[in-house]
Amino acid sequence: MPTTPPHPLDDRDAMAAKKAMRDAAKARRNAAFAVHGARAGERLAEHGLGFAGLSGGATVASFLAIGEEIDPLPLMRRLWGEGHATGLPVMIGKGQPLVFRPWREGDALADAMWGIREPLAEAGEIEPDVVLVPLLAFDLAGYRLGYGGGFYDRTLALLRQRKPLRTIGLAYDELKVDAVPHCDYDERLDWVLTPSGPLRVGGDP
Repeated sequence: MPTTPPHPLDDRDAMAAKKAMRDAAKARRNAAFAVHGARAGERLAEHGLGFAGLSGGATVASFLAIGEEIDPLPLMRRLWGEGHATGLPVMIGKGQPLVFRPWREGDALADAMWGIREPLAEAGEIEPDVVLVPLLAFDLAGYRLGYGGGFYDRTLALLRQRKPLRTIGLAYDELKVDAVPHCDYDERLDWVLTPSGPLRVGGDP
Protein backbone atom coordinates (compact mmCIF):
# COMPACT_ATOMS: atom_id res chain seq x y z
CA MET A 1 0.00 0.00 0.00
CA PRO A 2 1.23 3.55 -0.69
CA THR A 3 2.58 5.32 2.37
CA THR A 4 1.05 8.55 3.63
CA PRO A 5 3.69 11.24 3.16
CA PRO A 6 5.02 13.07 6.21
CA HIS A 7 4.48 16.80 6.41
CA PRO A 8 6.95 18.64 4.17
CA LEU A 9 9.77 20.59 5.74
CA ASP A 10 10.27 24.30 5.39
CA ASP A 11 11.95 24.73 1.99
CA ARG A 12 15.23 25.96 3.48
CA ASP A 13 15.36 23.10 5.99
CA ALA A 14 14.47 20.56 3.32
CA MET A 15 17.22 21.77 0.98
CA ALA A 16 19.78 21.54 3.78
CA ALA A 17 18.59 18.05 4.74
CA LYS A 18 18.74 16.89 1.13
CA LYS A 19 22.28 18.22 0.76
CA ALA A 20 23.33 16.40 3.91
CA MET A 21 21.78 13.14 2.66
CA ARG A 22 23.25 13.35 -0.84
CA ASP A 23 26.86 12.39 -0.05
CA ALA A 24 25.81 9.35 1.97
CA ALA A 25 23.38 8.33 -0.77
CA LYS A 26 26.10 8.57 -3.41
CA ALA A 27 28.35 6.37 -1.27
CA ARG A 28 25.59 3.76 -0.92
CA ARG A 29 24.98 3.82 -4.65
CA ASN A 30 28.69 3.42 -5.42
CA ALA A 31 28.83 0.43 -3.09
CA ALA A 32 25.77 -1.12 -4.69
CA PHE A 33 27.25 -0.63 -8.15
CA ALA A 34 30.47 -2.33 -7.03
CA VAL A 35 28.51 -5.35 -5.80
CA HIS A 36 25.91 -5.71 -8.57
CA GLY A 37 27.43 -4.07 -11.66
CA ALA A 38 25.70 -4.69 -14.97
CA ARG A 39 23.61 -7.50 -13.50
CA ALA A 40 21.37 -4.95 -11.77
CA GLY A 41 20.18 -3.51 -15.09
CA GLU A 42 19.56 -7.01 -16.44
CA ARG A 43 17.37 -7.77 -13.43
CA LEU A 44 15.26 -4.69 -14.15
CA ALA A 45 14.73 -6.01 -17.68
CA GLU A 46 13.67 -9.41 -16.34
CA HIS A 47 10.89 -7.75 -14.34
CA GLY A 48 9.77 -5.49 -17.22
CA LEU A 49 7.07 -2.87 -16.70
CA GLY A 50 3.98 -5.06 -16.83
CA PHE A 51 3.32 -4.31 -13.17
CA ALA A 52 2.48 -0.71 -14.11
CA GLY A 53 -0.29 -1.69 -16.52
CA LEU A 54 1.22 -0.21 -19.67
CA SER A 55 -0.90 -0.23 -22.80
CA GLY A 56 0.62 -1.69 -25.92
CA GLY A 57 1.25 1.70 -27.46
CA ALA A 58 2.61 3.47 -24.38
CA THR A 59 5.58 5.78 -24.93
CA VAL A 60 8.29 5.50 -22.28
CA ALA A 61 10.85 8.17 -21.40
CA SER A 62 14.01 6.63 -19.99
CA PHE A 63 17.59 7.83 -19.44
CA LEU A 64 21.13 6.64 -20.11
CA ALA A 65 23.14 5.71 -17.04
CA ILE A 66 26.01 7.93 -15.95
CA GLY A 67 28.73 6.53 -13.72
CA GLU A 68 27.26 4.32 -11.01
CA GLU A 69 23.60 4.82 -11.93
CA ILE A 70 21.63 1.64 -12.50
CA ASP A 71 21.55 0.88 -16.24
CA PRO A 72 18.11 1.12 -17.94
CA LEU A 73 19.39 -0.02 -21.35
CA PRO A 74 18.54 -3.74 -20.93
CA LEU A 75 15.02 -2.70 -19.88
CA MET A 76 14.75 -0.40 -22.90
CA ARG A 77 15.70 -3.29 -25.18
CA ARG A 78 12.84 -5.31 -23.71
CA LEU A 79 10.46 -2.39 -24.23
CA TRP A 80 11.47 -2.12 -27.90
CA GLY A 81 10.79 -5.82 -28.29
CA GLU A 82 7.33 -5.28 -26.82
CA GLY A 83 6.59 -2.50 -29.29
CA HIS A 84 7.03 0.56 -27.08
CA ALA A 85 8.48 3.82 -28.34
CA THR A 86 11.14 5.29 -26.07
CA GLY A 87 12.85 8.63 -25.59
CA LEU A 88 15.56 10.36 -23.58
CA PRO A 89 15.56 13.64 -21.62
CA VAL A 90 17.05 16.83 -22.99
CA MET A 91 17.93 19.91 -20.91
CA ILE A 92 16.82 23.14 -22.54
CA GLY A 93 17.97 25.54 -19.82
CA LYS A 94 18.48 26.11 -16.12
CA GLY A 95 15.18 26.21 -14.25
CA GLN A 96 13.32 24.75 -17.24
CA PRO A 97 11.51 21.41 -17.47
CA LEU A 98 13.08 18.69 -19.56
CA VAL A 99 11.85 17.77 -23.01
CA PHE A 100 12.03 14.24 -24.37
CA ARG A 101 13.26 13.24 -27.81
CA PRO A 102 12.75 9.80 -29.35
CA TRP A 103 15.72 7.45 -29.21
CA ARG A 104 16.58 3.84 -29.94
CA GLU A 105 19.91 2.12 -29.69
CA GLY A 106 22.11 3.18 -32.59
CA ASP A 107 20.54 6.63 -33.00
CA ALA A 108 22.96 9.56 -32.85
CA LEU A 109 23.61 11.30 -29.53
CA ALA A 110 25.23 14.63 -28.67
CA ASP A 111 27.34 15.27 -25.55
CA ALA A 112 25.79 17.63 -23.01
CA MET A 113 26.64 18.79 -19.47
CA TRP A 114 27.79 16.38 -16.72
CA GLY A 115 28.55 13.59 -19.18
CA ILE A 116 24.91 13.33 -20.28
CA ARG A 117 24.25 12.26 -23.86
CA GLU A 118 21.13 13.57 -25.59
CA PRO A 119 19.29 12.83 -28.86
CA LEU A 120 19.76 15.36 -31.62
CA ALA A 121 17.27 18.21 -32.12
CA GLU A 122 16.18 16.84 -35.50
CA ALA A 123 14.82 13.75 -33.75
CA GLY A 124 11.75 15.79 -32.75
CA GLU A 125 9.95 15.47 -29.41
CA ILE A 126 7.67 13.00 -27.65
CA GLU A 127 5.25 13.38 -24.74
CA PRO A 128 5.65 10.21 -22.68
CA ASP A 129 2.98 8.16 -20.94
CA VAL A 130 5.59 6.71 -18.57
CA VAL A 131 8.73 8.35 -17.19
CA LEU A 132 11.60 6.28 -15.79
CA VAL A 133 13.42 8.43 -13.25
CA PRO A 134 17.00 8.21 -11.91
CA LEU A 135 17.59 8.80 -8.21
CA LEU A 136 20.04 8.66 -5.31
CA ALA A 137 17.54 7.56 -2.64
CA PHE A 138 13.82 6.86 -2.31
CA ASP A 139 11.23 6.18 0.36
CA LEU A 140 7.92 4.34 0.42
CA ALA A 141 5.99 7.62 0.34
CA GLY A 142 7.27 8.03 -3.22
CA TYR A 143 9.76 10.81 -2.62
CA ARG A 144 13.15 10.64 -4.32
CA LEU A 145 16.48 12.29 -3.72
CA GLY A 146 17.87 13.66 -6.96
CA TYR A 147 20.93 15.71 -7.82
CA GLY A 148 19.49 19.05 -6.75
CA GLY A 149 18.65 20.66 -10.08
CA GLY A 150 14.89 20.16 -9.83
CA PHE A 151 14.61 19.15 -13.49
CA TYR A 152 12.43 16.09 -12.93
CA ASP A 153 10.11 17.77 -10.41
CA ARG A 154 9.37 20.57 -12.88
CA THR A 155 8.97 18.10 -15.73
CA LEU A 156 6.65 15.69 -13.94
CA ALA A 157 4.47 18.52 -12.63
CA LEU A 158 4.06 19.87 -16.17
CA LEU A 159 3.30 16.49 -17.72
CA ARG A 160 0.76 15.67 -15.01
CA GLN A 161 -1.13 18.83 -15.91
CA ARG A 162 -1.44 17.60 -19.49
CA LYS A 163 -2.24 13.89 -19.25
CA PRO A 164 -2.33 10.79 -17.03
CA LEU A 165 1.26 9.81 -16.26
CA ARG A 166 3.04 6.90 -14.60
CA THR A 167 6.36 7.61 -12.91
CA ILE A 168 8.79 4.82 -12.05
CA GLY A 169 12.07 5.33 -10.23
CA LEU A 170 14.88 2.94 -11.14
CA ALA A 171 17.18 2.12 -8.24
CA TYR A 172 19.29 -0.40 -6.44
CA ASP A 173 17.51 -1.95 -3.45
CA GLU A 174 20.16 -0.42 -1.20
CA LEU A 175 18.93 3.11 -1.97
CA LYS A 176 15.69 2.77 0.01
CA VAL A 177 15.62 5.02 3.10
CA ASP A 178 13.06 5.65 5.82
CA ALA A 179 12.26 9.17 4.62
CA VAL A 180 13.53 11.56 1.97
CA PRO A 181 13.33 15.26 2.96
CA HIS A 182 10.88 17.04 0.70
CA CYS A 183 9.18 20.32 -0.09
CA ASP A 184 5.62 21.01 -1.26
CA TYR A 185 6.73 21.14 -4.89
CA ASP A 186 8.54 17.77 -4.89
CA GLU A 187 6.78 15.29 -7.17
CA ARG A 188 6.12 11.79 -5.83
CA LEU A 189 6.82 8.61 -7.75
CA ASP A 190 4.14 6.00 -8.40
CA TRP A 191 6.51 3.02 -8.40
CA VAL A 192 10.15 2.15 -7.82
CA LEU A 193 11.66 -0.76 -9.75
CA THR A 194 14.67 -2.38 -8.12
CA PRO A 195 16.55 -5.58 -9.03
CA SER A 196 14.37 -7.36 -6.44
CA GLY A 197 11.17 -6.21 -8.15
CA PRO A 198 8.64 -3.36 -8.24
CA LEU A 199 7.55 -1.42 -5.18
CA ARG A 200 4.24 0.45 -5.18
CA VAL A 201 4.98 3.75 -3.49
CA GLY A 202 3.23 7.11 -3.23
CA GLY A 203 1.29 8.87 -5.97
CA ASP A 204 -1.62 7.91 -8.17
CA PRO A 205 -1.88 4.46 -9.76
